[in-house]
Amino acid sequence: MAPPPPETTYGRTVSFPEAEALIVADIHAGRAAASNAGLLLDERQDLLNRLQAVMAATNPETVVFAGDLCHRFGAPSDRTAGTVRALAGAVRAAGARPVAVAGNHDAGLDDAWPGTVHDAYRLSDDTLVCHGHEAPEVDAERYVCGHLHPAIEVEGRKRDCFLFDPAGYRDRPTLTVPAFSTFAAGLRIERRERVASPLVPGLDAVRPGVVDDGAHRPGDGRTTPKGTGETLWFPPLAELRPYLERRR
Repeated sequence: MAPPPPETTYGRTVSFPEAEALIVADIHAGRAAASNAGLLLDERQDLLNRLQAVMAATNPETVVFAGDLCHRFGAPSDRTAGTVRALAGAVRAAGARPVAVAGNHDAGLDDAWPGTVHDAYRLSDDTLVCHGHEAPEVDAERYVCGHLHPAIEVEGRKRDCFLFDPAGYRDRPTLTVPAFSTFAAGLRIERRERVASPLVPGLDAVRPGVVDDGAHRPGDGRTTPKGTGETLWFPPLAELRPYLERRR
C-alpha cells in the first residue's frame, strides 16, 4: 500500500478528505518557554498562524489534536492553558469542531481543554487517531498517531518527517505524524532499529516522508522560510539506510 497521496499531507499535518478531518499532533504548548530561542518567538501566535493556514488549505469539519497539547507534565501553567484554549477557539472560528486526544504529557489537559478529552478518536472513515504512547485495544481500518517526533538527516540537515508503514500496528496501515511544535526535539530514526511506540513495531518497512512546510527549528541555520507544504516520500528505511550511511 502506498503512503498518503500528496494532497492529504500539508506541512506537519495530515487530512482525511472522506472524513473531512485534519490531524495535528504534538503541539507541546509551553515548550518554547523552556528554550532560550523561545524568547524570540511568540509561541501561541506561531501555533495559531500555522494552524489557521492549514485549516484554510484543507477546510476540515473536524480537527483532531493527537496528544501532547501540553509540554509540561502535570497541571499546565495559565499561559499554556490559554494557548490550548486559543487553539480550540481558532478551530471553532474556522467552522470546525476541535477534538482532543490525550498524550503522555497531558495529565492536566482536562483542566485546560474546553470539552471532553479522549483516549483515542475514530473518524467516520474508520481511521483511529491516538497519541501513540500506548497500544489502542480496538481494531480500525488504519491508525494515525504522533508521540515520536520523527526526524531524519538528509544531505546533512535534520528534517522532520512522517512515518508510514503499510502493515504496521495490527498489520494495518499506520501513519506517524511529525510534531507540530518546532521546539519539540526530533528523533533521528535512521540511527535506530526500534522506537518507543507500540504502533511502530519496527522501522525497516517504514517509509519516511520529509516535511517542507516553511517552519524551521531554532538553530537549524535557516533565516527565511521556503517550504511549500509538500511531503517528499522516501523508500523504506531498510533500503534507504545504506545510502544515508554512504553520505555521512
